[in-house]
Amino acid sequence: MVITKDAYCLDGLRFAIKKAKDQQTTVLFSYVQKIDNHDPIAFYHAGRENYKGQCFFWQDPKKEIILAGTGQVTPLSSTGSYDRYIHVEKNWDKLLRQAVSSGESGVIGTGPLLFGGFSFDPEEEKKTLWNDFEDETFAIPCYMLSLIEGQSYLTINRICSPDDNEWHLYKQVENEVEELTDQRKFSVSPSINPLIKQEEIHADAWKTTVASAITNMKHSSLDKVVLARELRLTFENDISPENVLLQLMKEQPDSYIFSLESGDSVFIGATPEKLIKKRKEQVFSDCLAGSIGRGEEEEDRRLGEELLQDRKNLLEHQYVVSMIKDAFDSLCSSVKIPDDGPVLMKNRHIQHLYTPISGVCEEETPVLEFVRRLHPTPAMGGMPKDMAVTKIREWETLERGMYAGPLGWMDAYGNSEFAVGIRSALLKGREASLFAGGGVLEDSTPEKEYKETAIKFNPMLSALGGTMNE
Repeated sequence: MVITKDAYCLDGLRFAIKKAKDQQTTVLFSYVQKIDNHDPIAFYHAGRENYKGQCFFWQDPKKEIILAGTGQVTPLSSTGSYDRYIHVEKNWDKLLRQAVSSGESGVIGTGPLLFGGFSFDPEEEKKTLWNDFEDETFAIPCYMLSLIEGQSYLTINRICSPDDNEWHLYKQVENEVEELTDQRKFSVSPSINPLIKQEEIHADAWKTTVASAITNMKHSSLDKVVLARELRLTFENDISPENVLLQLMKEQPDSYIFSLESGDSVFIGATPEKLIKKRKEQVFSDCLAGSIGRGEEEEDRRLGEELLQDRKNLLEHQYVVSMIKDAFDSLCSSVKIPDDGPVLMKNRHIQHLYTPISGVCEEETPVLEFVRRLHPTPAMGGMPKDMAVTKIREWETLERGMYAGPLGWMDAYGNSEFAVGIRSALLKGREASLFAGGGVLEDSTPEKEYKETAIKFNPMLSALGGTMNE
């Protein structure tokens, strides 16, 4: 048991209920307690027993912040035609203004925290693949385990109403926390789940679309468009998100590892790409565009040198650097970019051209204002931005949904981090839809882009595992 008649928790609940009565409204209550080290995957697994479809997981590349959340005290979902970034920001601010917090205070990634993501394109034609997700899918978890630089914290969030009873709420919380933190009951170990079917969705049609896009570029002002495709896997048994996360943590340790559930679907992946990281007034982003495969030592070195000198990939990379710099210039008082050009970022299956960008902004600048200006970068959409997104909407048969959209978290202390939802898959029962995109320029070839997307499927293919039945 983690909490036992904790005075701070009980007094905080009492104060939150009194505030709700006085103002005749609902009030967010948040309590944070430092606890003994706890396995975040076991916590995530335990949460799925009672809150399936309402859980999330996050691990940054340096493992400084690991989050496992379960349950939803209040979801922030679509309400119609509006600016979705403003909608999330306003609702988040409203909740924080009414919030009552107790326990440990000011620790990054603890307390009131909003986790979720945005779809790639809110104007995309909605089909059925992503019907469990809204154009923005965000929520505050009921319970969250945070590992912050190796120290574990438990956050308890509740919406308190005027008629609530603090003892009733406290006992409910105490019982649920005991269940969630019983690591003996919820151990997770890898298991084999045979793959029985693997299907490339409309692969030939995708190549034809790439060829048409190349022709279009020769006669228009479109400089680049990113075209994505789908690989669908069917397994013998339902796919375990916990096992996929374990494999991703093992195989892609230098990436953001994430999982976001909604309904019967799980959006999961290991993305190398930071969109925006904000620590009060300090902001950081990654320019990641241009990629090639990996090889044995000598071949790997040769491939890396080839990437660093490839005109097409360098041009793709420069598009991203220029766009992110412009966004930072519009919101920051100072911006820093290395003078010596891109370097290589090497992941297990892929190596990328990489340039970091940092800046200083007003501490009050909303992180979602950065997200609005950065999404989609030319690495996800193309150039010019609006024209490329329109062409994607027109040409792609794939329903992107959350794929390549911004995904991440915001706490109440001015800290936040969003990554780009690539190297990812949508899990539904026994099926997994994997997504990969290629940047198409005027001098691209359909076959080369096809091979590039095949390489980008590898991280999720490997993590899902299984062996094809004879």
